[in-house]
Amino acid sequence: EEKSEQEPLKLWGHIEGDKIVSATSPRFTAQCLRVPVSDGHMGAVFVRFENKPSKEEILQAWKEFHGPAQDLNLPSAPKQFLHYFEENDRPQPKLDRMLENGMAVSIGRLREDNQYDYKFVCLSHNTLRGAAGGAVLLAELLAAKGYFD
Repeated sequence: EEKSEQEPLKLWGHIEGDKIVSATSPRFTAQCLRVPVSDGHMGAVFVRFENKPSKEEILQAWKEFHGPAQDLNLPSAPKQFLHYFEENDRPQPKLDRMLENGMAVSIGRLREDNQYDYKFVCLSHNTLRGAAGGAVLLAELLAAKGYFD
């Protein structure tokens, strides 16, 4: 669970020299539930912002998000990294874990919270987006950036 809370801050952070400097916001907490789900990690996320955005602003940011993997059109990179579902019963591992060949993240049920600003659930494929696919995508990124030259 600590990793689930720290990793996004690394993504939102920046690189100084050879070190990742994590962002300090937004602040959020996550609880990981270990249940026997085939090839999927589901997370319940609660987040508080320094300057609370509207729900529409969050949805737009998710829709428009792209990173170096998308910008470089890497072979394993999902075209659309984040997929938001409007349905109240999504995402679901069986239905949504294979989006973009298992490399996308599915998000749903974004709503305001009475203690934090917002809460939502998200799903990723733990093998394809996680360990194996993540390693392949990282190797593709390193190669595209010239680290193997």
